[in-house]
Amino acid sequence: MTAVPRFPFSAVVGHDDLRLALLLNAVHPRIGGVLVRGEKGTAKSTVVRALASLLPPLDVIADCRFGCAPAGPDPQCPDGPHDSAAAQRPAQLVELPVGATEDRLIGSLDLERALTEGVRAFQPGLLAAAHRGVLYVDEVNLLHDHLVDLLLDAAAMGRAHVEREGVSISHAASFLLVGTMNPEEGELRPQLLDRFGLTVHVAASREVATRTEVVRRRLAFEADPAGFAAKWAEADAELAESIRIARDRVSQVELPDAELRRISALCASFDVDGMRADLVLARTAVAHAAWRGADAVAAEDVEAAARLALPHRRRRDPFDEPGMAEDQLEQALAEAAEHAEDDGPEPPEGPDGPDGGGQAPTEPTEPSGGGGAEERSDGRAPADKAPAAPTPAFRARLLEVPGLGDGAPGRRSRSRSRSGRTTRASTVEGHGIHVAATLAAAAPHQVARGRSGPGLVLRSDDLRRGIREGREGNLVLFAVDASGSMAARERMSAVSGAVLSLLRDAYQRRDKVGVVTFRGASAELALPPTSSVDIAAARMRGLRTGGRTPLADGLLQVQRVVQREQLRDPQRRALVVLLTDGKATVAVDSGLSGRDRAQRAVADALRAAELVAGTGAASIVVDCENGMVRLGLAAKLAAALGGPCLRLEELSAENVAGVVRAVRDERPQAA
Repeated sequence: MTAVPRFPFSAVVGHDDLRLALLLNAVHPRIGGVLVRGEKGTAKSTVVRALASLLPPLDVIADCRFGCAPAGPDPQCPDGPHDSAAAQRPAQLVELPVGATEDRLIGSLDLERALTEGVRAFQPGLLAAAHRGVLYVDEVNLLHDHLVDLLLDAAAMGRAHVEREGVSISHAASFLLVGTMNPEEGELRPQLLDRFGLTVHVAASREVATRTEVVRRRLAFEADPAGFAAKWAEADAELAESIRIARDRVSQVELPDAELRRISALCASFDVDGMRADLVLARTAVAHAAWRGADAVAAEDVEAAARLALPHRRRRDPFDEPGMAEDQLEQALAEAAEHAEDDGPEPPEGPDGPDGGGQAPTEPTEPSGGGGAEERSDGRAPADKAPAAPTPAFRARLLEVPGLGDGAPGRRSRSRSRSGRTTRASTVEGHGIHVAATLAAAAPHQVARGRSGPGLVLRSDDLRRGIREGREGNLVLFAVDASGSMAARERMSAVSGAVLSLLRDAYQRRDKVGVVTFRGASAELALPPTSSVDIAAARMRGLRTGGRTPLADGLLQVQRVVQREQLRDPQRRALVVLLTDGKATVAVDSGLSGRDRAQRAVADALRAAELVAGTGAASIVVDCENGMVRLGLAAKLAAALGGPCLRLEELSAENVAGVVRAVRDERPQAA
């Protein structure tokens, strides 16, 4: 069956930075790959898939499943020692699906042969297939964390290590790693961003002529893929030859000390963590010089490398936007030029030399001033107020959903999992074969079954599956009281800081989040449930306060959101975090007035809380009431919701640990 031609690389319109980043990685794979960020429908996948046809063909050992080169086979190759003839095959583009398992990525033990023949047979995974080629991960930000860690470790070390089921295997895994993602669906963690060598942001052109040409070429390709590919074959062949020449040249390109100082000055100017940025910048500059046919790295190579290698490394806080302004880069380049021209003193050698440190990064200061105003003394709701500056974020305590779930892998609540620790064996459920339990079940019957060889004689009823327990990500739905009773500057600042702390915790635990706010006459779904936690943080920073407290309407909005999400994703359990002082002031029956209306508003809120509890969602009420006289309405809400009631200060993990230590220290000591 003839494969359908891929869209030609040379036919791609625009995306100059993306094309350059991919080509530089093809020239020098040690750069560390490319992360492509961009909105949907910007041809990210099309450009990446087109790259494979430009890579030079590979000389391989014919019978090696791990793609060893005849000139220098991997001495630790599981298929070695090699004695078969050499062959040639095209460089492969291997795609890693978002739903892939760990076994599919790194390989696994061939359990059938291990149990029936008594041999340790290893089945290679996608890392072996991608060796000396391209490994492409579409929607890499949706890939499970444990797979991302394995993937990036292999990309950094150039080897894959498998330690499982009594098998210890290591094989070469050198590949060009390319990931694509839509930031609207959630960001990568900063430490994972740093592991990608280069990052490019792509967006659709707003030029009419460019958009017209994109559509024209795409329609022509769909009408006749083979003919369209043949039309651009010569241009792609020229690019492929340029890559081959640049690959041969890259080892001969000189990196002068002046340009090395320029690179170090740039990284220091942008205050990046660690030394990976310096190495990536140096390799990218060398590759750029080789690509343009130069014998030595020049300032233009360093500048081109900086635009691709530095923007995503400036992100320190999970809610910081990746990227950098053009004027910042220009200023940093100007300062780096002074270091390149100045030879400076020779650094001392040996263990007593400098550690490369400079001034420690300055911690960002919290904005001063406030947004909200104090509550009015006459008891009337204050007018709409500007957002209050949140208090500094803290490390939030773990808020869990009770019980055992089956949701998407994460780091919050206990769940049955494919990748967690094995807790027991079962004959009817579980993931994968529990080898020890299977052997134990089969062993007593070997004599009766007439075993005579090295392998076990197995029956279907011997097989046991492993029950594994891990952690899942949840839907964390914040319901925030933004009414006038919460609008006092200190109180709303503390609430905003607490929500931002909980959002940071949700980001780290890979949750989906949503935000419901209620004030004035009704509630609002400020943020529909999403994996993009940074958007939720931005909405909270701009939260305005004032007006009455439609608490019942806010809880009914929560009920509707939870029910809708249960239909969309039945396996993801919900955790409702309600932050309020409990002072409901808006009743369903608007004809009431005075004390009757207040009592009716509280009763409506309690009934609405019971409806939320009826959805099965776990709930936590954060009591934001302060002052000398407290009504305790939040505790009544918590009882109706069926969850605990916490004080605002109890959300801090440090405060909880301090209380535990104080209780322990107050216990009487044994004589």
